[in-house]
Amino acid sequence: MTEADTDAVALLWYRSGKAAYDYLPGWLTMTPEVALSSFRNHIAARCDVYVVSSNDTITGYLAMKQSYLDRLYVDPAHQRRGFGSALLEHARTMSPAGIELHTHQQNAAARAFYEHHGFVAVRYGTSPPPESAPDVEYHWRP
Repeated sequence: MTEADTDAVALLWYRSGKAAYDYLPGWLTMTPEVALSSFRNHIAARCDVYVVSSNDTITGYLAMKQSYLDRLYVDPAHQRRGFGSALLEHARTMSPAGIELHTHQQNAAARAFYEHHGFVAVRYGTSPPPESAPDVEYHWRP
């Protein structure tokens, strides 16, 4: 991701989150402005961010912190076209010894995606505040 991509990626995250997280109060009240600030200060500031695009449009992004897959989002208008799989394959090349991640237990689409790609649920718990929602930790090992 380049600095010029940051706003587009943050807004992609906003659209994806609004579509996926109707069960999280913070996402129900999220605004594009808050998403831009949160993305810059909490995601881009602490992770390596990679994008995938089609026809000069950013269609998805991956945020990694060493072997931890912090975020993987595909714009709702571009889902189920292989962009998420391409990002996940890039994550595997960056961390060939294995990857760890968390997702919400209620996020059936994400759980099915990761399980389809060989990730195994290793622990169930609760995400940190402010979400404090049931989550699941996944690991992928080659």
